[in-house]
Amino acid sequence: MGGKGKKGFKGGRSFGGFGPQGGGKGLLQVPHTPVLEAPPLYNKAPMNHVPRACELRGQQEADLITSHRRLLHFWKTSPYFIHEADKSRRWRLKSTAPNAEDQLLAIVKAGGMSSNYFPMELQTRSLLRSKGKAAEKQVLEALKRGAACSMALKIGKSISLPGLWKMGTEQPKLHGHHKKATLGFTVGGDLASAVDKKKGPVPSAEGREIAGLLKTAGWRMVHTEQPKEPPLSEEEIVHANMRQPREAPAWMKHDKQVLRFYGFFQETVTEHPIENSRYRHVNIMYHMEDGSLSMTEPKTKNSGLPQGTFLKRQKTMREDGLAYIGPDDLRVGSEITIHGRTIHINGCDRFTRWFLEQNGLEVPEDETIPEDKWTRTAKLRATTEQGGMPMTRSSFYAKQLAKFMSGQPPSNMKFSQFLLNDRKVLKFKAYWDDHTPYGARLYFIVHYFLADNTVEINMANSRNSGRDPYPVFMKRGPLTRKNEVLAVPGLLAAEGQIYYPEDLRVGDVMHVWGRKLVLYDCDDATEKFYREYLEIDQKEGKLDVSEKPLTHLKLLPPPHTGVGREEDSLINCQMVQPKPPKKDLEKLMVYTGEVLRFECRMMNGEPEDELRRLVIAYYPADDEVAVFEVTVRNSGHMGGKFADKRRIKNPDTGAYFKLTDLFVGQVVTIAAQPLLITRADEHCLQYLEARASEFPYADCRACALRVAVLANQPEMRAEEGLEPERLKELAQQAGVHLVDHEVVTLLRSFGVAAETEDGSPRIIGPEVLKCAGL
Repeated sequence: MGGKGKKGFKGGRSFGGFGPQGGGKGLLQVPHTPVLEAPPLYNKAPMNHVPRACELRGQQEADLITSHRRLLHFWKTSPYFIHEADKSRRWRLKSTAPNAEDQLLAIVKAGGMSSNYFPMELQTRSLLRSKGKAAEKQVLEALKRGAACSMALKIGKSISLPGLWKMGTEQPKLHGHHKKATLGFTVGGDLASAVDKKKGPVPSAEGREIAGLLKTAGWRMVHTEQPKEPPLSEEEIVHANMRQPREAPAWMKHDKQVLRFYGFFQETVTEHPIENSRYRHVNIMYHMEDGSLSMTEPKTKNSGLPQGTFLKRQKTMREDGLAYIGPDDLRVGSEITIHGRTIHINGCDRFTRWFLEQNGLEVPEDETIPEDKWTRTAKLRATTEQGGMPMTRSSFYAKQLAKFMSGQPPSNMKFSQFLLNDRKVLKFKAYWDDHTPYGARLYFIVHYFLADNTVEINMANSRNSGRDPYPVFMKRGPLTRKNEVLAVPGLLAAEGQIYYPEDLRVGDVMHVWGRKLVLYDCDDATEKFYREYLEIDQKEGKLDVSEKPLTHLKLLPPPHTGVGREEDSLINCQMVQPKPPKKDLEKLMVYTGEVLRFECRMMNGEPEDELRRLVIAYYPADDEVAVFEVTVRNSGHMGGKFADKRRIKNPDTGAYFKLTDLFVGQVVTIAAQPLLITRADEHCLQYLEARASEFPYADCRACALRVAVLANQPEMRAEEGLEPERLKELAQQAGVHLVDHEVVTLLRSFGVAAETEDGSPRIIGPEVLKCAGL
């Protein structure tokens, strides 16, 4: 029930609507006109058996009782009208029969009703006709349960409004009221005939089930077996326009990926006083998604050239016309011809280098970008305009002339130079060699002020120099290159004779009032200034002025004349009263009478000297050497003394012979004759073996370690041993050179005598390896 009530409904709560204007939205909150409209109520007091609101305790109970009173009065006194939209069932309920209210309820259910009103009416419909305290209590409880009951209602399909669902209603049961008749036959008036009043057989349970299925909507679709289709493949499951290819195409895989290369080409410049060619730099972009190519030229300020897009994005053919340009054609350090222009590629960006290396292409390092004369001039001009360096005279006058031609007043050159270069000073280090008597080298600090082209020279005093500390050598002022005497006092000197920044070079001479100051170094700021603005490297002329330590020359002793001992001759040169040279008394007392003998033969290649045999005698007491020749029959040479006993110098080392210079297998030169030591006597060998630390060739363990590399040789592992010559041969093959004295030491320590007279002694290899620790 919706709409705003009259009289009895004034100020009350609407039964069928949600808003204050009434109406309501129906079951699905869809706005529509009221289902029932309430005409003006009769001027009749409510039922007396319903308690008043003032008699109740709570406001909520008072509202419920008031709603019940109005509902009861509405049902008893008001006529009802059906929904206006239902044209086919527009009729008015005027019957006063006992079942009139039930008929009205069926009509309301068929037409739809608001969910806020109908549940309470449905529960209280049977209580409206009763009276008494019990009825009032039941109505009050039913009204309190109204909201809870609305949540448990069933959902059914609305009949009056197709396509909408309603709550709390059920489809009205349609009962048949037609007259039941059975087809019968009458034969001859015999009422007891079997044909007359004969009924058909009772339907079976299966028939009833089938008949029940026919009443269900859509029974044919439910119970009809659907045709079976073959199972879909994996490719057919995904729609054709949603399938992902096995190999991603280039436009998808390399979307928005660009390879960028840097290059330049040389362009001829005609009728220009400064340059005849210019380098133009371009950026080459290769778009991998479609293989197109584009080029752009970075814009340079005041270049006078139309720069920007140099080549629009397009596929570009190679010079031979056989294929399009690809990544293989773009290599750092190579040249490529595009539409008649040969471009040298000198670099690429980081992503391009990584991409090409990942695909197995070698990318060289970026090359240095060349600069033409115009670029260098433009940089210098921009630096000058920004105040980075003083303006040159020509540029300043050109600027002044341009201002004068435009009508501007001329500016002061010195004032402009001061504003641009104030507090900018070049610092040099210099020295002056004073060649006058009692003169010395003096060091100075030279300051050149760029603000006004003045020079200041200070002395670099050092501690304990013996000079008065006068700091200023020349006060600040312009410094002329050459001293000139003017014909008339006060005559202006010729312009351009003072020192300018480009005249000061490290390593050059600077003339300061007749003194020559050598510039040997400068500070870092000065070096940076010359390198950036004048392109002069001051490091090249840097001089080393550190003082070298003095070397005192000594008189060398005169050479030995050969007469007497060298020690005696040296003492005679050092002393006026010569003394005999000192001797090692301890060594003399211990080794007096000790003689070590080595047998040798001549190696001069003369046939008559092949049979000659000599003996070298070494005296450890005073390190003297004597050589004796053994008498050989029919040799043609007399035996006896070959070289006197004395200290003899070894021509190979330039020092006197020592015991370590004599060993078996060594060739020594005595008296201009090469002698090969073939063997030593038993006493000499024992003497050397007793002092193995001084003479390593006589140490058996050291010799065993040298042949340890032959441990894997079968001959070295053999128990019967091997001959000395075979051992030397195996060692030579292994890269170890064994001298004869080492072989003699191994033979004496690990050798066995020959079994026969014609045989040779053998060295037991396992014992040698055991001594070496293997």
